[in-house]
Amino acid sequence: MIRVNENEVPWRDGMTVQDCLDAMGYDFVHITVTVDDVFVESIRYRTTRVPDGADVRAIHLYHGG
Repeated sequence: MIRVNENEVPWRDGMTVQDCLDAMGYDFVHITVTVDDVFVESIRYRTTRVPDGADVRAIHLYHGG
């Protein structure tokens, strides 16, 4: 089990950051992610593995006028 923004998500072997975002339905263009407090570059979301028990934080960046 992992946590994504305080929500429990079932973990599976080989799970990536992108898998976590997909599981949460996050499809924002601008999103910042950390895994266990380590920043992950967006170009690495599909290749960065998430270990079992990880704490993933996904922050949607937006602006307004």
